Amino acid sequence: MDEMKRNDSPKGPPPWMLSLADLISLLLTFFVMLFAMSKVKIDRWDEVVDSLSQSIKPSPVEESDEPTAQLNIPRVYRKPAMNLDYLSAVIDDAIDDNDVLGDATLSRDADKLVISLPGDILFISGSSDMTDKARQALFVLGGVLRNIGNRIGVQGHTDPRPVSGRGLYASNWELSLARAAAVANELKRSGYTDYINIYGFAASRYDQLPIMADEQARFTMARRVDIVIEPHSGSGIGGS
Repeated sequence: MDEMKRNDSPKGPPPWMLSLADLISLLLTFFVMLFAMSKVKIDRWDEVVDSLSQSIKPSPVEESDEPTAQLNIPRVYRKPAMNLDYLSAVIDDAIDDNDVLGDATLSRDADKLVISLPGDILFISGSSDMTDKARQALFVLGGVLRNIGNRIGVQGHTDPRPVSGRGLYASNWELSLARAAAVANELKRSGYTDYINIYGFAASRYDQLPIMADEQARFTMARRVDIVIEPHSGSGIGGS
């Protein structure tokens, strides 16, 4: 019986040796990793970092300013505004020898240049119909203004007396606006391409005129059309 028990006893290393071998293998692997990391080449490390960065965070796509939709607002080129002092000298030379524009006056209103055209010379009395000479004169003036980039407005004025008879216009407001529109249209025909704002003031600014001994001369000054040139460029909304 004792011989049989000796033959049945297990053979080989004891179980604790397996745990010890696993521990030694893990320690060896750990030290190999430490040794390998201590000798990492900087250039290779940078390549690994860049590769990981590209895969985690792709490079941003550069934005383009090209239109991406079918309906886009086109870019508009605007001519730069001209200096008003220089423009005043140019206009003065252009209108000095003209029979109609020779009676026009140039003035400064705050930061604007104002060309005041006598209405009695431009239009038939009580009407917005322009004479042939007036059209030719405005064509000359428009030839100067079409080369500038300044914003332009046209203002019609009348004297305070009501319109007489049964004319086309029921009030001075309508007459002043119609005359402003007529002047703006002639400037357009001469080649001015930007918007022109038109205003009808009737006699609302009559009190701003200087006091004169001859009231009739003041009435004549009141019946005018002002071309107002602003110091900046751009187009307003409205007008003709």
